[in-house]
Amino acid sequence: MRAVPAPGPHGGDGARVAAALGLEVSQVLDLSASMNPFAPDVAAVAARHLDALGRYPDPTAATGALAARLGVDRDRVLLTNGGSEAIALLAAEMGGHVSEPDFSLLPRRGGPRWRSNPNNPSGLLAPSDAEADVWDEAFWPLATGTWTRGDADMGRWVVGSLTKLLACPGLRAGYVLAPGPADLGPVRARQPLWSVNGLVADALPELLEKVDLPAWSQGIAGLRTRLVALLRTAGLDPAPSDACWVLVRAPALREELARHGIVVRDCASFGLAGWARIAVPDERGLDRLTGALSG
Repeated sequence: MRAVPAPGPHGGDGARVAAALGLEVSQVLDLSASMNPFAPDVAAVAARHLDALGRYPDPTAATGALAARLGVDRDRVLLTNGGSEAIALLAAEMGGHVSEPDFSLLPRRGGPRWRSNPNNPSGLLAPSDAEADVWDEAFWPLATGTWTRGDADMGRWVVGSLTKLLACPGLRAGYVLAPGPADLGPVRARQPLWSVNGLVADALPELLEKVDLPAWSQGIAGLRTRLVALLRTAGLDPAPSDACWVLVRAPALREELARHGIVVRDCASFGLAGWARIAVPDERGLDRLTGALSG
């Protein structure tokens, strides 16, 4: 068996592990990236909008559709090229700091406090009275079945990611939600022209029509319960989580599962050496993980 490559800093290592082990990417179950196991068939929707590739992008309709889902005025929403651009634009404007451990792309150079909610990597939702200046709600919808906690209406900033919600990391869609329309101007000015590609701009309204947050959140909670039971049967002790993943202390788990074509997230980059983050898989993924852990 070939050597398993060292983990990358952000998960999503499926392609690298597949190449190293001589597998097709489709043969790898990538649980190092926490995606919605109930997401619609994004490729099928995107295929109906391929004519957008011949036009310059216009995110107007997509921004309006997202704002409607968020329940806010469209002038408070900036559609971005993934959650990473949303974070980068806002961090460039105001800076920021976190209390570790937290998502590595959040700023760490002083300034307002940022928090991910649920926390990444712990997966735990912040208490209802918790405060921050900027909230990263990339996984909030899947954890709670609602679009946002409402902090932007209380004068705080929010960044979000549709990548996780729609399980489309290659398509790239995220957003900044501002406290008010006037607040968004300086951040919007930092975004390069045509940053959001035409395929996202055209397909996003249709994709958002397929979103069912209550059903997805409930379904993920059920799968997470089964994942926890499976890990305990295998002699592991996963930590409590509200998110679409669980943390477990298991130093050799990444290498062991990779040899079965399953990839989990090594958490050393979070400062949690010896811990793994395992995304909640769908039914087929649970069956495959069961076989690997019992083999």
